[in-house]
Amino acid sequence: MSRIGKKAVMIPSGVEASLNDNVLTVKGPKGSLDMTFVSEVDAKLEDGALSVTPRGDSKRARSMWGMQRTLVSNLVEGVTSGFSKTLELNGVGYRAAMQGRNVNLQLGFSHDILYEVAAGVDVKCPNQTTIIVSGIDKQKVGQVAAEIRSYRKPEPYKGKGVKYEGEYIFRKEGKKK
Repeated sequence: MSRIGKKAVMIPSGVEASLNDNVLTVKGPKGSLDMTFVSEVDAKLEDGALSVTPRGDSKRARSMWGMQRTLVSNLVEGVTSGFSKTLELNGVGYRAAMQGRNVNLQLGFSHDILYEVAAGVDVKCPNQTTIIVSGIDKQKVGQVAAEIRSYRKPEPYKGKGVKYEGEYIFRKEGKKK
C-alpha cells in the first residue's frame, strides 16, 4: 500500500481543477498546467480534493499510484506558489549575467557560454555569482538548473564550479609530498 497514494490532494481556494477522461487541468493564479494519468490508475475529483487509486494489484499499478499522486500535488503547488532553485558560482572569475532571455556564463573556459532559457521558466541573476531559476513546472525548473550546473560541476579539491544552494561538496585533500 502506498502511504503517499492514500492521501488525497486538497485543491485550495483560487485553484480550478477539471478532470476529462484521463487528463487533469489545473488553473491557478500563476498559470495553467495539465497532465495525463497513466492507464494503471484512476482519479476522482470530489469535494475539493483529488484522489488517486490503482486499477489493479500489479506491481506497475502500485508503483504509479504514489507517483501520479505526487505529480498532481506538484501541479497544484506550481500554480499556487511556483518552484525555484538557486545556483551559486564558486571560483575566481566565475560569473553569470542576463542577456535578454539568455544567460551568459563565464566559467573559466576560453569562451563564454550563452545558455538559452526554455519557455515557461524565468531566470534571474541578482548578483554575479547567483542564479535563480523559477517557474510553475517543477520538472522544467529542475531541468534548466541541472543543465546550467552541468557546464561546470563543483570539483572536490577547491569546490570551484556551479552548485545548488545548500549543496554539500565532498572535499578531498590534495597531494602530499
